Amino acid sequence: MLNLKNYSDGFFEVNSKNGFLPIKSPITKLPERYSELQSLIDDLPIKKNDGSNGLLSRKNGIEERVRSLTNLKGIVRKEKDIFINQALFRTYSFLTSAYLLAPAHFNFIEKKKYGKAHNILPRQLAEPFVIVSKKLEVFPFLDYHYAYSLGNYQKIDSSKGYNWDNLQMIAKFSGMDDERGFIMLHVDINQYSPELIESIFDFLKSDNILNINKSLNSCLNSMRKINKRRQIMWKASRWKHYNDFRVFIMGIKGNDEIFENGVIYDGVSNKPVKYRGQTGAQDNIIPTVDIFTGVINYYPINDLTKYLMDLRSYRPKCIQNFLSDLKKEMGNNRLFKTLKKTKNEKGLCLLIQILDEIYYFRNGHWQFVQKYIMANTKYAKATGGTPIISW
Repeated sequence: MLNLKNYSDGFFEVNSKNGFLPIKSPITKLPERYSELQSLIDDLPIKKNDGSNGLLSRKNGIEERVRSLTNLKGIVRKEKDIFINQALFRTYSFLTSAYLLAPAHFNFIEKKKYGKAHNILPRQLAEPFVIVSKKLEVFPFLDYHYAYSLGNYQKIDSSKGYNWDNLQMIAKFSGMDDERGFIMLHVDINQYSPELIESIFDFLKSDNILNINKSLNSCLNSMRKINKRRQIMWKASRWKHYNDFRVFIMGIKGNDEIFENGVIYDGVSNKPVKYRGQTGAQDNIIPTVDIFTGVINYYPINDLTKYLMDLRSYRPKCIQNFLSDLKKEMGNNRLFKTLKKTKNEKGLCLLIQILDEIYYFRNGHWQFVQKYIMANTKYAKATGGTPIISW
């Protein structure tokens, strides 16, 4: 059986209570000792919370502020609280991507073509960012879990749930509703991940057909809810406005037109590095059901599969452990073989319906790609750095 102790880092804890969401809401403000850093992240968006123009609304705005930023590596190194470290990681992630990609953003505004990014990250960002990333055991670049999505939400009404329209971003690039809707909907769909996780745990401890089918029915219901929420993307974030913030979630790896030979983290190393950008493909729902149902055993051997496997290393270690252990538990088509061996016709019908939901999710995502990316720009690379339209 899965060992629940392996799936917590103090911020995330994969179980039937939290699913893939944090164990509690992320902190929204850094402690007073980081007031300079907090002021910078508050001033960052194109549109600030008060409606005024922020640093990313004008050329050289972010560069000027970063030049005068204090290097806080000393106090960052001393932090032990996981929620403060996560908030620091989120803050430095946003500032890093904003600083590096600001030139590409303004070039796109003027010429409808991504320009070159900065290729040196100043040490006042690079050094503390690398320190806090090592504490979390992740790459020092904007990611899906600790930075842009699952660790970046705040409930508008704390008494209500995780629906996207009750969530706002803590850190942001554009500061506009389309960015909020785009990434908060990813948090929204994960409100059903506890039910998904519970259904899988229930299956693993089931010893009769009745309980197996009960767990499969629960898995199916969770996937139906997830897909129903996924379809709201068209309302939550208008596809024509994706480019308002898309450039800032671009990665270094695979985006040679923007980053050329990589980025030097000043004060850390003189060797350029390349990290993948933030992408919804770092979410855990589809990888989990792929492993559970056995779909993963039929992945084609191609570059897309290599990319999906590469993204495993961009997840928190506790989630990597969960996916790895689940794969061992499910073995080679354990679910299907169990249903076949017991001649569980109802279970097989439920499995087929779950597979349908996986298809609906992937097909829906492909429709998003066609509109949000292909209809918006001729730039053929996804934020994760892959030639997405070739797939």
